[in-house]
Amino acid sequence: MSTLSLQTPRLRLRRARMDDLADIHAVLSDPLAMRYWSTLPHQTLAQSEDWLRAMVAADPALSDDFVIEFEGRVIGKAGCWRRPDIGYVLHSSHWRKGLGREALQAVISHLFAAHVGLQALRADVDPRNQASLGLLASLGFVETHRASRTWHIGDEWCDSVYLALPRDAWPARRCA
Repeated sequence: MSTLSLQTPRLRLRRARMDDLADIHAVLSDPLAMRYWSTLPHQTLAQSEDWLRAMVAADPALSDDFVIEFEGRVIGKAGCWRRPDIGYVLHSSHWRKGLGREALQAVISHLFAAHVGLQALRADVDPRNQASLGLLASLGFVETHRASRTWHIGDEWCDSVYLALPRDAWPARRCA
């Protein structure tokens, strides 16, 4: 992937590198951050290394993903592992500071600017994750439908709320 980076007032979003492993593992092994993720918290550094290696090697024709740097440390990730599906995770010690919103605003603006044919972004959220649903709603995402038992994580079935942000809804909300 390229060396593209995005700058916000407090964050730098950039392409992942293998030397991000320790910080990424801190995020992916955080039980609170991973509560509604698509996998259980990582138990080993090797799990996080495999995950990071896949992010670093992702095909740019399909993927447009960033790590989130705050005060020189990687604290999460935001972007599209596979366009148009957006995803993000932030270490729980950085919640409730507006950093997730700041990161997503930059990423969404980038995605729509860089991918002219991208007509909408999609998100799949566990309905119990009220914070994420609220954040996405504040950015203009609207619910399109719901489904039961869409993810089997560990020994638990999880449901999904599907949301979309059409391209034409974004400019009006960008500075909101």
